[in-house]
Amino acid sequence: MDPDQRVVEMDTVEGRKGGKVFMTLIWRENNLMLIFLLENKEMKSASEVIDKLEKILGTEDFERLFPLILTDNGSEFADPGLFEYNADGSRRTSIYYCEPKHSEQKGGLEKNHEYIRYVLPKGSSFDDLTQEHAQLLADNINSTARPSLAALRPIDLAMRYFGKDTVERLGLTVIDHDDVNLTPSLLK
Repeated sequence: MDPDQRVVEMDTVEGRKGGKVFMTLIWRENNLMLIFLLENKEMKSASEVIDKLEKILGTEDFERLFPLILTDNGSEFADPGLFEYNADGSRRTSIYYCEPKHSEQKGGLEKNHEYIRYVLPKGSSFDDLTQEHAQLLADNINSTARPSLAALRPIDLAMRYFGKDTVERLGLTVIDHDDVNLTPSLLK
């Protein structure tokens, strides 16, 4: 892996076993996280998110933003071809897998999952949630200043690195500092 290569980490977060899950993606360079609500933890659901992102962004911007995706070897990511190639058979990204039992290899994403758990503690059901809830959660997480980012917010860095238009196409919204809510009341 080229150390200057843009890396996006990808994973899923489970609610109750057998229910809906979140698929999450985070850019290492700015900690910006996307959250998608999936009906199940199946490969087809996960690969459809990548297809949707390519459609929203266009192939050129998708390739610029997602040149390399690092994930674990969960069953939902088992066939790299579903993610690496688009419907035309053209390569759009490269998938790399962490070593088994080494979640620290995608540590930025694992750390960001803590923000999800502030709002939805482990064992919470995601079954009554919608994609709008997932988006609201992502907007609040991305609008939280981070010590690791010199007290900046991921959303602000993303606008600087990707451009405001791209951030808007990703469906992200800035939440005012005083309005950020990372408690269970956010999704009530």
